[in-house]
Order: sequence, then C-alpha cells, then structure tokens
Amino acid sequence: MNICFIGGGNMATALIGGLLKRDFIAAQLRVVEINADSRAKLHSEFGVQAVAELGAGAAGSDVIVLAVKPQQLREIAAQLAPLLSGQLLISIAAGIRTDDLARWLGSQNVVRAMPNTPALIQSGITGLYATQSVSAAHRAAAQQILTAVGNILWLEDEAMMDAVTAVSGSGPAYVFLFIEALQQAARELGFNAADARRLALDTFLGAARLADASSDDVSVLRARVTSKNGTTERALLSMEKHDVKQHIVAAVHAAAVRAREMGDELGAAS
Repeated sequence: MNICFIGGGNMATALIGGLLKRDFIAAQLRVVEINADSRAKLHSEFGVQAVAELGAGAAGSDVIVLAVKPQQLREIAAQLAPLLSGQLLISIAAGIRTDDLARWLGSQNVVRAMPNTPALIQSGITGLYATQSVSAAHRAAAQQILTAVGNILWLEDEAMMDAVTAVSGSGPAYVFLFIEALQQAARELGFNAADARRLALDTFLGAARLADASSDDVSVLRARVTSKNGTTERALLSMEKHDVKQHIVAAVHAAAVRAREMGDELGAAS
C-alpha cells in the first residue's frame, strides 16, 4: 500500500512516524508539501520522498491522505480531482463533510477522520466515517493507517463527527487547561514550577490510567476518593458551587455547534 500525504504538518508527521513503526517502509510513503524547509525535515527525519508538486506526489498512490487546513481543502481538491483513478481518500480536515469532499473531488471513495494531538505520541483516538461507496478493503486500509497513531472509533452517522470533534478532537485542550489550573494552584500553595508541573501531570496521568484499568464508572472512582468532611469533598463542593461540571459540558456543546457551523461555512457551494 503506497500512501501520499497532501500536507506535511503535525498530524501527517504523526501518521508517518506511526506507520514506520508498524512495518511500513519509507518507500511506501510520499508527502506533498509546499514549504521547502518542511520537505527537507520530513526527508531527513523519516527518509520519505517529499515533493512540492501535487501531480508527482499523487501518482502511483493507493491512498491519499488530505492533511491540509480545512480552509485549503476545496482548492486542493480541485487540483487533485483530475489525477484520481480509484484511490482511497482520507480527510483529516475538521468540519468538511463527505458529501462536499465527494463533490469537490469527483469521487465517493472518501473516509473522513478526526484524530487528536496525542496521535503525536501514538496515543490518540480517531473517529472514522466512510461513505457507502468505500469497500471493505478500503475501510480496512483506513483503519490500518489510523491505528498507527492510537485507537479508533467507527461512526455509522456522519453527524456524530461533530461530537467527536468536540469531545476528543478538541478534548486535549480541555485536559491541558485543567492541568494548567492544578499547576497554578500548586504554585500558589508554595511549590516551585518544576514540582508543580510534576504533581499536576502525575496526578492526571495516574487518575486516567486508573480509570482506564477499572471496570467501574468514573463517578464511582470519584466517590471512593471523597471522604465525608474531608479535603476532596471540600474541593468538589467548591466546584459544584461554581457549576464547574456543567460549564465543561456546555463548552463541549459549544465546540460541537462550531464544528457544524464550519461544515456549513466551508462546504457551501460556490
């Protein structure tokens, strides 16, 4: 399976690194990237061929991964359409729906993917949606590519991709904000920056691993830490007073609304 990446940014870099760790070889991977410095870096780091011309990159590829910004995708698709001859197309551009991609590309052979930034260390989670025209073999190929950077979740309803974008796509930012808050509190309580970071990160990592390893719901795990009239209860009561949980839920809903808006805006017929 030969794969061409259109765009050589962070997510393409993550996928290339993950695939090379999964027994792919550099000769199977090609990148189209307009920035000369980025091309040189990709070739130096991974040994892959990186070219500036779309035609040279797409030729001979079995799978094309569209890894450009959503705002660039319509223009790229117009250039790519005449070069297609049955390749599987995987888009990781947020908000762009498969109907619009298919219209721009002149191909229904499209899988839409929403990975997240932990893919950079092969610890991501990716939502996947395939059009009805995508064969079982091509679904398997998409799955093979995206599992190189973490777990996957196939969706039967493309509308749920907006929810994936809001929950897991944007989710790392929510986690980082919570870690920031823990670090700030630790600093205010007297710890230096390095110790505050270590306390916050290890607490979050440990709690996440415990939740992942347990069959119990996270609400049960939370209750086990919360002794009556103890320190944890006092902290959680303060959060409850300020509606912290509901604010987080509302924020995720706001992200989902924005994902739908982006699909409407970027997919509108010209």
